[in-house]
Amino acid sequence: MERPPRKTFMRSFGEFVGHIVHGVRTDPAKDTGARREVRREVEQEERRTTDGRKVTLRRTTIEEVEIEGDEPDAPDR
Repeated sequence: MERPPRKTFMRSFGEFVGHIVHGVRTDPAKDTGARREVRREVEQEERRTTDGRKVTLRRTTIEEVEIEGDEPDAPDR
């Protein structure tokens, strides 16, 4: 089975710069909404009770970023 040809350094560097330029040009408020989930962290633990039943303990932490739009009549906060 043949391996595909490797990318050149300049190709990889161009892709890298393209990602940076895309991030700079993108308006986060115009994406899928003004609220965007940044990170979701789930901690889960299973335990047995004294009578033998299985209990699942779960903690979910969600970090979001909310960007307010430029509304002319919006009050200052």
